[in-house]
Amino acid sequence: MGRRANEIAAEIEALVTAGELAPGAGLPPLRDLALDLGVNPNTVAAAYRVLRERGVIETAGRRGSRVLPRPALTPRDYAPLDILPGVRDLADGNPDARLLPDPGPALARAGRGPDPQAGRYGGTDLDPGLLALARHSFAADGLPADAIGIASGALDAQERIFQAWLRPGDAVAVEDPGWGSLFDLLPALGLRLQPMPVDDDGPTVAGLRQALDAGVRAVVLTARAQNPTGAALGEQRATALRALLAERPDVLLVEDDHGHGIVDGPYHTLCVGPAAASGPDGDRRPQPTVRHWAVVRSVAKSLGPDLRIAVIAGDRDTVDRVRGRQRLGAGWVSHLLQRTAAALWADYDPAPGVASYRLRRDALVDALAARGVEAHGRSGLCVWVPVPDETAAVTGLMQRGWAVSPGARFRLETAPGMRLTVSTLDLEEIPRLADDVAALLRRRTDRADAVRGV
Repeated sequence: MGRRANEIAAEIEALVTAGELAPGAGLPPLRDLALDLGVNPNTVAAAYRVLRERGVIETAGRRGSRVLPRPALTPRDYAPLDILPGVRDLADGNPDARLLPDPGPALARAGRGPDPQAGRYGGTDLDPGLLALARHSFAADGLPADAIGIASGALDAQERIFQAWLRPGDAVAVEDPGWGSLFDLLPALGLRLQPMPVDDDGPTVAGLRQALDAGVRAVVLTARAQNPTGAALGEQRATALRALLAERPDVLLVEDDHGHGIVDGPYHTLCVGPAAASGPDGDRRPQPTVRHWAVVRSVAKSLGPDLRIAVIAGDRDTVDRVRGRQRLGAGWVSHLLQRTAAALWADYDPAPGVASYRLRRDALVDALAARGVEAHGRSGLCVWVPVPDETAAVTGLMQRGWAVSPGARFRLETAPGMRLTVSTLDLEEIPRLADDVAALLRRRTDRADAVRGV
């Protein structure tokens, strides 16, 4: 190994990546490793600190340092299932390509942008057309739209927001089950995950209260189309959660609205409460629940994942920090993509997609319920089915011609389950799928009863 902290950290990380240090494997005490390498113990301590901040290891006092059960080196979304030929893929989580607009004409027009300074060094970072659409969209949902930013997708936006306010070691409350990519990103930033249980109405009141009492510095949630359960905040749940957050105004609140444009119904945000009269003219403006907040609205599901565009509304300090840091790195999001997204968004009619996804999702949930199978899918592209054994369920469905996602990709402490993507599911396929799921789970139940002697 090298003799500098960054060299030691890099070599340990390479061993983890190669599988030579398995998840859960213990690392040598820092004084022992320092002696073996002939370096100062402070050098090894610095290397271990780098690895903790990278989300590779954890340190548990006298129990020493160990490789995390899931080190943040390979995102779980990039560990694809081995889907056999002829198996129907209900695992990928993508929108239905048949419902996405053709970007060709909009992209061609975007290449002839009217502003000669746009997309040049020193030019503006925000496209006026996309900015206007974003402002109107947020304002329509009762969100302040004075401060707007644009990022390369929802996860890029969230990473920049976390880096604006959080530091390694801070705890972040996340939905459980929730978005696997977020579970990977946070440890990679040196942040700790604090799970919040989720039901059909979103994060539970008890779950948020427990997270806040545990001292989390940030809360991340999905108000609708929650991945993987399809949960959606209702007015009553939103009111209760806002009341808890209002007691902790220093907590950063981030909402991921990737469901914009693919679900209907009102958007119940936690970031702001009911409008109250303010200002000399007595106008009514929404009141922020916490000091620092952001709503990230992605176009990936409605207009296409490859656009890599998400707009951000938030308090002025948060948006300014995000945009300032962005200028120091990437500089700006491509104006070609911004203008393309703006053109598609301006012409986009969400009704056909909303109706199609709702029809498929409801049909599957109803078909499973008719066969005695519990399933969840209030909104979005997915249906979540609790199962006693994920491996058996996923393998059994694969043998029957269906590929679904194991729940382990989306959960921390919650019970096992599996996620079924309905976005491309045809209605005539649903009865056979429901029959196969029900038969598989019934067989598992019968076997368990036999073992118990019931």
